[in-house]
Amino acid sequence: MATTPTSESFVIVTGDKRSEVARTLVEPVPQVLGLLDQFGLWGNLGVSLLGFTGAIFVLQPNGAGTPELSLAAALTAIVLGTVLGTLVVAVTGAAGTRTGAPAMVLLRSLFGTKLSYLPTVLNVLQCLGWGVFELVTIATAARTVAPQGARWIYILAAGVITGLLTLRPLGAIRTLRRYATPAVIVILGYLFVELLAHPRPALSHGTWTGYWAAMDTVVAAAISFAPLAADYTRHARSARTAFWGAFVGYSTTQILCYVIGLISLVTVARNPSDIYGAFIAVPLGSLCFAVLVARELDQSFANVYSTAVSVQNVRPMWDRRVLALGVASVATVLALWINISDYENFLVLLGSVFIPMSAVFIVDYYVFARGRWDPSAHGRRRFASFVPWVLGFVAYQLINPGYISWWVTLWSDASTLIGFRAPNWMSASVTSFLVAALATLASGGIAALRQRRHASGPAPVQRLDQ
Repeated sequence: MATTPTSESFVIVTGDKRSEVARTLVEPVPQVLGLLDQFGLWGNLGVSLLGFTGAIFVLQPNGAGTPELSLAAALTAIVLGTVLGTLVVAVTGAAGTRTGAPAMVLLRSLFGTKLSYLPTVLNVLQCLGWGVFELVTIATAARTVAPQGARWIYILAAGVITGLLTLRPLGAIRTLRRYATPAVIVILGYLFVELLAHPRPALSHGTWTGYWAAMDTVVAAAISFAPLAADYTRHARSARTAFWGAFVGYSTTQILCYVIGLISLVTVARNPSDIYGAFIAVPLGSLCFAVLVARELDQSFANVYSTAVSVQNVRPMWDRRVLALGVASVATVLALWINISDYENFLVLLGSVFIPMSAVFIVDYYVFARGRWDPSAHGRRRFASFVPWVLGFVAYQLINPGYISWWVTLWSDASTLIGFRAPNWMSASVTSFLVAALATLASGGIAALRQRRHASGPAPVQRLDQ
């Protein structure tokens, strides 16, 4: 039976195993993905070839040539950062199940329909960027396994397959759960055991300096999925299924992914470019790594599909299949001539934008709206919602502006101007989230107080002649 959660909102229907995502945003939303489907999707998204090599930013958070974190510090940064980042993704995704709305459409009720176009543009840029990153990564990894193939052939093949996967996204998710997830879990366990057999430093050998910067990198890797989580959880059978599938699935595999990359760096490979070779060097390593390379297509699929769905927030009647094929084509062309660089700076920038925005959304949705959310096309403009988002972004930059020289100089000057110097124990991600959340609570509380006063009106005046 179809249900309409809010007026002029999305119609949610119960589907079956043959159900697919509608072509436009005005058609009913089938909710057919069970717990295992969500676990399979997010478990696969938690594994990334970029995550393996990204472990260097945990081991050396202050850059190349700086002291390395101890294994104890690095491991706790990986676990804590993953749990915090994934918790935001899961909570945000559950809202998509309740409303049936994609991620960017959910922001209509937060900022207003027209103002939601700003975060939509940012999300399109980040998803397209990640899509390009993934195609380049797939080609680089594929050449490690089969160097006789030309780079452009691997990129073109990955781009074509990515585009085809986006045509039937729910079918792709069910296929991932059935075949890819079991294989990935076995391979990660096998690589972990094989690499753990090598001699490694003591847990306490190293430093804790830069711990919070390391954790912020891990948080940013996880929370980069928050602005697209509802694109997939909107098709879950229940909000509980969406939450636990995303939280358990993603956090489990991202932790394993980072830990395996970390162990590889301190045992066999001494820099990120050697990690793929370290995997291949273990018995059956080439086969395991080939499976991981093929599985990486789910990353490019998710980013390309979410780019198309984000565009539908602005153009709800456009066919998402045509959009997805167009985005896949653009990403493939860009990947043919662009190289991966400044990976950490990219992550830091994403975290500084989407961590505070997620905080504003979560507080507004769960505290003030309490599920009464209207993602229709008539959301009124709410400029006030931008204030806590901007405050959270500023807080992040004052603590961790990244490594781009002119950007660092800009925020260093700003810190000097206001007399602020971040202590070593302060986390940019945690502080940014708290600043945005508290600012949202304050502004929402003031607005609610004004509404109550306006509703009550002035006290009645008693006439003297009565």
